Amino acid sequence: MDLKFDSVLDNLQHRSFKYFLHETNLKNGLILDKCAPNWPCSIAATGVGLACYLIGVERGYMTREDAIDRTLRVLRFFHDSPQSKAPHATGYRGFYYHFLDIQTGERAWQSELSTVDTAFLVAGMLASAQYFTSDSPKEQEIRHLAEAIYRRVDWKWALNGGKTLTHGWKPESGFLEFRWEGYDEALLLYILALGSPTFPIPPSSYAAWLSTYQWQNHYGLDYTYAGSFFTHQLSHVWVDFKHIQDAFMQEKGIDYFENSRRATYVQQRYAMENPMNFVGYSDVCWGITASDGPGPDVAMVNGVERQFYDYIGRGVPYGPDDGTIAPWSVVTSLPFAPEIVCPVLEYYIFKLKLNDRFEYGFRSTFNQSHPDKNHPCGWVSAWHFGINEGPVVLMIENHRNGFLWDVMRDCPFIKKGLQQAGFKGGWLT
Repeated sequence: MDLKFDSVLDNLQHRSFKYFLHETNLKNGLILDKCAPNWPCSIAATGVGLACYLIGVERGYMTREDAIDRTLRVLRFFHDSPQSKAPHATGYRGFYYHFLDIQTGERAWQSELSTVDTAFLVAGMLASAQYFTSDSPKEQEIRHLAEAIYRRVDWKWALNGGKTLTHGWKPESGFLEFRWEGYDEALLLYILALGSPTFPIPPSSYAAWLSTYQWQNHYGLDYTYAGSFFTHQLSHVWVDFKHIQDAFMQEKGIDYFENSRRATYVQQRYAMENPMNFVGYSDVCWGITASDGPGPDVAMVNGVERQFYDYIGRGVPYGPDDGTIAPWSVVTSLPFAPEIVCPVLEYYIFKLKLNDRFEYGFRSTFNQSHPDKNHPCGWVSAWHFGINEGPVVLMIENHRNGFLWDVMRDCPFIKKGLQQAGFKGGWLT
């Protein structure tokens, strides 16, 4: 990587990191889902924020003492917050509601008790416990609280009598209809659930999950399919899957890291083919994932009626696709395929000027086909999301030096979970 581009990554990483400095309630440590008025906390954003604090210390963006204090506020809040069936509690059975009131920490929007978002929150806590290893009282407390919170999560309960994990639960209606089936971001969820020292799910649950995978071929590439780009990335933020394989990947002769590399190339090739003829798609303009957008709206664009969506699970090659691109999702694939990611980032920063004027680097999405233009390159989202900014910070660092991967390799619960899932080889050996 040349020095000029290295400085570009420095700038993008630092600006993305500032989201977690400024969009946080300093009294309880909760981090906003997105930087909008009267918006709630996202527990997943809070989890990635905890991991970002470690990068902040390593890069000199914040002091170690500040990172310790912020981390303790989060851990103390979640450790002591109400766990009950009450509709305004913070959590139940060790899980937490997807969205929480940023001030009170109570459940917001009648959201679900989220299994996968709890996993990302707990992962951030376990990363903190692995990093803050001194004998100081505060660092000892971080380790104690992180493990206590993890031990409390009743993963067995979340099976609800079935083989695969449920998406979540609501006090008004019980378990959600859907289960985590098909390859997706639940890879980390299953690893944490298998590694639990108190309420582990059986290895047969992981095998049941593997049985729902779809092995597909697109643009000449065989890979385990998942449409939205982020599903190939978020578990990889925490775990280095290079050269370790479960039974499914052993049979296919690749690993999940290679699978994500292929998914990254599928994104590029879809944009180059551009089957729906959206404006701007090319070999250096892609990144389609679950994200916000310019809709809901229907508009005539160059004689074609186009439907535009708000937040939806965009994906390739089957869609939905409305011309909306999420630049953060390209950054998050930097470790997998830097040879095609770096030119895209240069195009977004130097040609489209998507990094200009925005306080935290890239906004969440842009769309060059939508008729409403609020930026020289077209429509650009007004928002930054914590769950977008965090992976930018963390995957830039993993690309450079594998920092968070190294931290999590030493976590005994991650190791146990991987082993229970049948992973072998590589750094696990």
